[in-house]
Amino acid sequence: MKCLLVAINSKYIHSNPAVYLLRECALRDLKQKQIFGVEVELAEYTINHHASEIFDDIYLHHADLICFSCYIWNIEYVRQLVRNLKTLCPNVKIWVGGPEVSYDCESFLRSLPQVDGILYGEGEKSFPALIEYYAAREKDANPLSEIFPDGAAWLDENGIFKKTSPQPLTPMEDLPFIYDEAGRMDGFKNRIIYYETSRGCPFSCSYCLSSIDKKLRFRPLETVKKELAFFLEQRVPQVKFVDRTFNCKKSHAMAIWQFIRDHDNGVTNFHFEIAADILDEEEIALLKTMRPGLVQLEIGVQTANPDTIHAINRKMDLERVAQVTETIRQFHNIHQHLDLIAGLPLEDYESFGHSFDVVYQMKPSQLQLGFLKVLKGSPMQAQASQYGILSQAEPPYEVLKTPWLSYDDIIRLKGLEEMVETYYNSGQFSNTVKVLCKQFDRPFLLFEALSDEYRARKMHEKKHSREAQYQFIRDFAATRTTLDDILVRQVLTLDYYLRDYARKRPSFALEQDSYKEEIRAVCLKAFPESSYKDVIRDYHIEVFVPPFTDEKQFVLFDYQHRDPLDQNAEIRVLTW
Repeated sequence: MKCLLVAINSKYIHSNPAVYLLRECALRDLKQKQIFGVEVELAEYTINHHASEIFDDIYLHHADLICFSCYIWNIEYVRQLVRNLKTLCPNVKIWVGGPEVSYDCESFLRSLPQVDGILYGEGEKSFPALIEYYAAREKDANPLSEIFPDGAAWLDENGIFKKTSPQPLTPMEDLPFIYDEAGRMDGFKNRIIYYETSRGCPFSCSYCLSSIDKKLRFRPLETVKKELAFFLEQRVPQVKFVDRTFNCKKSHAMAIWQFIRDHDNGVTNFHFEIAADILDEEEIALLKTMRPGLVQLEIGVQTANPDTIHAINRKMDLERVAQVTETIRQFHNIHQHLDLIAGLPLEDYESFGHSFDVVYQMKPSQLQLGFLKVLKGSPMQAQASQYGILSQAEPPYEVLKTPWLSYDDIIRLKGLEEMVETYYNSGQFSNTVKVLCKQFDRPFLLFEALSDEYRARKMHEKKHSREAQYQFIRDFAATRTTLDDILVRQVLTLDYYLRDYARKRPSFALEQDSYKEEIRAVCLKAFPESSYKDVIRDYHIEVFVPPFTDEKQFVLFDYQHRDPLDQNAEIRVLTW
């Protein structure tokens, strides 16, 4: 008997730890029960693959049992594949699992009758039991029992919906480590390593599925340390913790942060999703000691509207969040990623603009502007009916309209989101955006104006080169601000060369030919042991003049030494 676990990820850099974990649990349990002759294989794809390519590859595995891991980004692929597979291979058993099918099992089964069943909830026990069930059927064509394992739902031969009891929650110490062999890491090259040390969440935010699981469970710290040591030994680029609120238990968070600090290999980065307002001074002091780039923090603020915070059952001290993020920002050693959600109850366009300004003033490394998704099984699903929130009928179930936010508003906010991604989160315009911000009363108004101008020029209809994005800012400044064009061109040039030593000089940069001899002179003084040719090969030197600077300056961009957080070149002002 052969079982195939199928994952269809949103991007290549992502992996699906769930299917790896299910395979390891199945192989372990089958071995313990001495059930032989069962193969459990994995197949990973992305939504960028053509469905026909995925279909062909799944077919060529010639599996007897196919199980799909279902999420909002892949469910339409899964539906198409299941229909075609069942048409071609009617005797193959097809089961599905994951958050997209676990909360309305009967409806899903009736909408896709080609599926033989659903494993709902945690699958580490139910999946091995399902394999054991089918392995027994293979030996006995007429088994006495037709009972599926706990955590299963299906339609019987008369179309009657059946569901067994939920599986008990799996203790974290019982979960195998899916990366336990060095050779396995080859399959994760250039991909994010996802790692889990806890399950459950102490908070009850209505838009989040994690609010359903209130039972917090933690992996033993000694086990965690051994597994982290493996990642460090393998020198993986990034480990992303999927714990929903990593710092909900101080002793657990402190022990892990101390371990990665004390065993830092100088390469690996660790990503944590935290609640900033519950960090205390001892935890903050520990974070201060981290190597720049060792840790990055994702902090969900979501809204600054107190009525909205209450409506979504969220507990958050916004003032404390601002204090903590500012303290950490001053350390200049930790990337902070802050999140906002548009479309929440009681928040209109102006209120969201205020929330944006509040979070923007926290000066995050990145500001993610997302849109409410009314997820199946979340408390928000019931709230949406109560409040009259309309959302897409199909995945990703994104908000369409609320009593406070029209679809016109949402379209405008989506344009603003693109401007934030392009001109803030990319890090390529950091100095330019600071200059532009001073021309507007509020940061939100700057990005709103950028979006309006971008759409007016129809630039949103296609992709643009890096230089075209810079040129747009120059044109925007000329029509929407009172900034001097010479100043704008120079701040754009500063940002342009901070990121890369571009051999082709951008069209908006000021001419430098008249400074050639002066540049040569300052280079020879700064690098008396090197030839001028060697200096300009390794470094870029730019002359900046008023009104951008008080007086003429010769600025050197050093690409061998970069800021570990934003990767910008180190700059030095050269003197005569």
